[in-house]
Amino acid sequence: MRRPGGRTGRWTPAAGALVSALALAAAPPAAAPAQAAQAAQAAQAAQARCGDPAQRPWCDTALGPDRRTALLMARMTDDEKIAMLASDDPLGGPLGGFIDTAHADTNSGIPRLGVPPLYMADGPAGVRQGKATRLPAPIALAAGFDPAAARLYGGTVGWEARHRGNDLIFGPTVDVLRAPRNGRAFEGFGEDPYLSSGLGAAWIRGAQAQGVMASVKHMAVYTQESDRLSLDMKVDPRTLREVYLPPFEAAVKKGGAATVMCGFGRLNGRWACQDDGALNKVLRSEWGFEGFVPSDHTAVQDTAAAANGGVDMELPIGMKYNALLLKTAVAQKKVTQATIDGHVRNVLRTMFAFGVFDRQAYPNDLAAIDRTPSETAARSIAEGGITLLRNAGGILPLKSPSSIALIGRAARQSQSGTGSANVVPFTSVGAQDGIARRAGSGTRISYNDGDDAGAAADAARKADVAIVFATDSEGEFFDRSCLTLRCGEPLRGDQDGLIGAVAKANPNTIVVLETGGPVLTPWRNQVKGIIEAWYPGQEGGNALARVLYGDVDPGGRLPVTFPAAEGDAPLAGNPSQFPGVNKTVTFSEGVMVGYRHYDAKGLTPAFPFGHGLSYTTFRYSGLAASSTSVQVTVTNTGTRAGTAVPQLYLGLPSAGVDVPQPPRQLKGYAKVALAPGQSTRVTFPLTSRSLAYWNQGAKAWKVAGGCYKAMVGGSERDIQQTGSFGTCAAK
Repeated sequence: MRRPGGRTGRWTPAAGALVSALALAAAPPAAAPAQAAQAAQAAQAAQARCGDPAQRPWCDTALGPDRRTALLMARMTDDEKIAMLASDDPLGGPLGGFIDTAHADTNSGIPRLGVPPLYMADGPAGVRQGKATRLPAPIALAAGFDPAAARLYGGTVGWEARHRGNDLIFGPTVDVLRAPRNGRAFEGFGEDPYLSSGLGAAWIRGAQAQGVMASVKHMAVYTQESDRLSLDMKVDPRTLREVYLPPFEAAVKKGGAATVMCGFGRLNGRWACQDDGALNKVLRSEWGFEGFVPSDHTAVQDTAAAANGGVDMELPIGMKYNALLLKTAVAQKKVTQATIDGHVRNVLRTMFAFGVFDRQAYPNDLAAIDRTPSETAARSIAEGGITLLRNAGGILPLKSPSSIALIGRAARQSQSGTGSANVVPFTSVGAQDGIARRAGSGTRISYNDGDDAGAAADAARKADVAIVFATDSEGEFFDRSCLTLRCGEPLRGDQDGLIGAVAKANPNTIVVLETGGPVLTPWRNQVKGIIEAWYPGQEGGNALARVLYGDVDPGGRLPVTFPAAEGDAPLAGNPSQFPGVNKTVTFSEGVMVGYRHYDAKGLTPAFPFGHGLSYTTFRYSGLAASSTSVQVTVTNTGTRAGTAVPQLYLGLPSAGVDVPQPPRQLKGYAKVALAPGQSTRVTFPLTSRSLAYWNQGAKAWKVAGGCYKAMVGGSERDIQQTGSFGTCAAK
């Protein structure tokens, strides 16, 4: 919790200088004089906060972060060094969701040496600190298949985190969705590592362009809430490298993440925050990561093991990283002083590299400033992720019906996931308000809460169109007990039965799902329209209305597969795979995660990965494939402007019976807006990594010889063009 007076104050020109320089790094030449003035102001601010370089040479901004860190550490006592290795605010996290001055974590710095405090906040779906802009859930961003939207999302979170007085934001969450019932499915980017990698890296770049540090999480494998604090995950090296590590690798190499958070549980017997192999050997030595590694809250189990295993900062307080335990570990020769100094160096170097020393503290002024850009971003991201799953008879877009019956409590409420990704919005626009505003006075809007299916059916009969809103319930600390709407959100009753009753009463029934992940849809052929709106954020009502009326094309495509039956879903019926036996989970499915599971087993899903309809139609033609790129022409063949999301899947040859390959793997995607009749040529670049598999014997990426199949279409089951390259037999 913030110390009294610790974060108040006004935004000053000096404080804005560095931020402006970051945001305007690519500004046109005309901005150069202004940038020079801002840089001078930043230098003055640095001296005021860090101190006089004549007395504190590490405050000299002309020096590099490594040199500045070395100069500072030479003046630090052992106790001051240890103080940098843990946050020291036990109340910040619990209070952060309710009080705007309560940061999730705080390291108080070292005033004697001009080391500034470090303030941190939760933020994978927006800033969890008092009130902030509630963005659509990250799964909705994933449905957008749009790195530009991911950069906007991260930039919005970063901007608001800065204006809540934070230096570091805990986000994004890039854990690949393995278990469809995962309670935090809403918080990540879905079931595909390639999609998660690209979106996560773009999110980070957007956030850090705002002058805050990002903390990508949770390294290295975190796939469920059940027994998460003690779970042992048995994962083979190939699966680890091909499925679960790529998003973190992209976060470091392409996103430039300042920090990487280690998570809970054990990976092949090693606690995640004590895993030398993952944190030291892979993250630092192999990937070249130069930032620092904070722990998830209470994830550190042992002082010496964590220090030797790669953790730089313990959160929320120094339960294991404190002076008594660390000095004892050194005295007992369990940890070297050089190891402790290395962790201190990682923290300080990152703070220098990201300008924390060289600016004034950010003000906590979010409640007082104009948040219009954030609200606009929330709406546009929601629109880009709203996914049209079914549109029988062209019921959508709506054609100015004279009456609409809205059924279900979510028509008036804003659905969101719970836990550290929950955001309390300043304002929120529900579906009823958004639809009524867009429909205008000529349309009668009625509402029924859906608690009584009979009453809801009666309301539906009296309307031209009935729209049923159905939700699930997701959040940190628990996994869903099944994929049906009934047990997915037990407080709402039998929502599947409700939908069936309304569909019988009104042939023009549309279902709007607000879920954090896949659900069963046993009624899908009984209704004319199905929209997956995810957890749509505070502008969800406006975004949904614009999609329903065709003001914008539904831009979303599924980042997760919707199974036709509970037993078809990955891991279903196998306790050793999920939720585990004796707190141990075996990843025996290997690389067959998500849609790869359905393909490998020949199962037909209700709605496949990548699926999503437009209000127009598209044709794919002219595919050309090589080992360096795949090209295809996309044409809008309809009468309306629309958004196409062409997707490239590769079928890789197997290097042997012990290296089974999925029938299809996503290796490229694009999002293109096309006018009626318009065509565009889309290029999907390929690298050797696109074609590679992890060879455990060589402990390296290898490209197998053989025939590579290229498949492009509107989803992983809607393949419109195929080609091949490599060593392929003649047809």
